[in-house]
Amino acid sequence: MVSRKVCVATTTRADYGLLRGLMEEIRRSPRLELQIIAAGMHLSSRYGDTWREIEADGFGIDEKVFLDLDDDSPLAVSGAMAQGLRGFAQALSRLQPDILLLLGDRFEILAAASAAVLAGVPLGHIHGGEITEGAMDESFRHAVTKLSQLHFVAAPAYARRVVQMGEMPERVYLVGGLGVDAIQRQPLLDRKALESALGHGLGTRNLLVTWQPETLAGESGAESLEALLSVLAERRDDHIIITLPNADPGNNRIRGRMEEFAASRENVFVHASLGQQRYLSLMKLADVVLGNSSSGLLEAPSLGTPTVNIGDRQRGRLRADSVLDCAGRPGDIRAALDEALSAAFQQRAALAKNPYGQGGAAGRMVKILESVPLEDLRIKPFHDIDFEMPGATG
Repeated sequence: MVSRKVCVATTTRADYGLLRGLMEEIRRSPRLELQIIAAGMHLSSRYGDTWREIEADGFGIDEKVFLDLDDDSPLAVSGAMAQGLRGFAQALSRLQPDILLLLGDRFEILAAASAAVLAGVPLGHIHGGEITEGAMDESFRHAVTKLSQLHFVAAPAYARRVVQMGEMPERVYLVGGLGVDAIQRQPLLDRKALESALGHGLGTRNLLVTWQPETLAGESGAESLEALLSVLAERRDDHIIITLPNADPGNNRIRGRMEEFAASRENVFVHASLGQQRYLSLMKLADVVLGNSSSGLLEAPSLGTPTVNIGDRQRGRLRADSVLDCAGRPGDIRAALDEALSAAFQQRAALAKNPYGQGGAAGRMVKILESVPLEDLRIKPFHDIDFEMPGATG
């Protein structure tokens, strides 16, 4: 007998890749009823119409929330957030879930969280407490934490940070990272099958490149991208596979530069969306993950693949020994890439331990969702910690 309806909102290929296993666990639970809201980039042909992947995986989409994502200016993104607030409010009004689950830190997630608070729907937030100092996602993530009642965090340091923000310790659950779960659940393609799925071959050496807008970096973000492309231009014998960015402010210019870069180079391949299986399979077979995406920190370590993390977008996240950080300058990127491709570092990456756990996060979350009391969950006492202001006088 179903006791509670759990609604999962997904807005991008990236968060769906992490949420898919959790959604499967919720669907299998006799005590939970799964509801799905697909929104944002999932519904855009520009970003691959990835809602089709959700349905291809056997899930029914209960509600769709459309956002206008063609214009990536700050004003237009603010307008998309307003669309999201209205759309999520309407979806929640129709679905009447007992709890809404949100993952991460995007502007659409903040809109969904705000709608839930106004609708009186309790929130469970996944991957809170993390830091990405080089992106405005940092602010969105912490804002969603304060709007949420339940917190499913990936590491002890993140649990402490959520409590530091005033959340009750008994509502913070250390479950591990869903990225590790995704790798364990997803059968990966071998080289031949992956080449067929990609529509092009792989090389003797393969670089997987993912670059997202550095939304707080200003012009230095553009300079870092140009530095990366200048280094990639030198590597004519390597195969370079690029995945295009998400719908953050400034993504159109990045998409244009990457497509322009690839147009005249036979060894460079661009994909709008690879989907989880192809992306993880490629990450496993690649010699290095290069760029500023969180996947280089969350998932690549579990696959034994080195990561060259460029710039400040991911500054503050926990790192495995397989991650090399460098500044967004050609010489720094070149040196880090050469080190990552060395035999010694390849061996180091193969032995690295992922700080986001060893898997099983989805199962732990479902047990909590099945049993956690929902009565009075919306009432949020503030958890004070002992703190003395430096220089304070009585």
